[in-house]
Amino acid sequence: MRPTWDEYFMDIIELIKTRSTCMRRQVGAMIVKDKRILCTGYNGAPVNCRHCVETGCLRDQLEIPSGERHELCRGLHAEQNAIAQAAYSGISVKEGTMYSSSQPCMLCAKLIINSGIKKIIFKGDYPDDNAMQILKEAGIRVVRYE
Repeated sequence: MRPTWDEYFMDIIELIKTRSTCMRRQVGAMIVKDKRILCTGYNGAPVNCRHCVETGCLRDQLEIPSGERHELCRGLHAEQNAIAQAAYSGISVKEGTMYSSSQPCMLCAKLIINSGIKKIIFKGDYPDDNAMQILKEAGIRVVRYE
């Protein structure tokens, strides 16, 4: 049977996240507009920087719980990388839909809002209720994929 568009894009997200170099969580993200894939991202270190699988995870070493002290992590989140990829290539994500294998955190939520993305479809939880509140306040449609 032919998958729905959401099924199709979420299946692709599962492949994208396998490129992640994070030792804690593999996340994939993709931005779509008019049923066309604009860009993708997974969590990992910036371009030309060593990945956590090479350097070790400072947040693990310091026993920092998930969802806290993001500034210590050398990696970018998948959502951040997808938006950066679009910017690097000169692609507007305005009015787009972001698909993600995880609920966005507060840092990603703010970037999503200011990038003009209007809808997020995600699966998987993340311990950040504040992110969900600010997305709601900004009028971003958020859908949990089941």
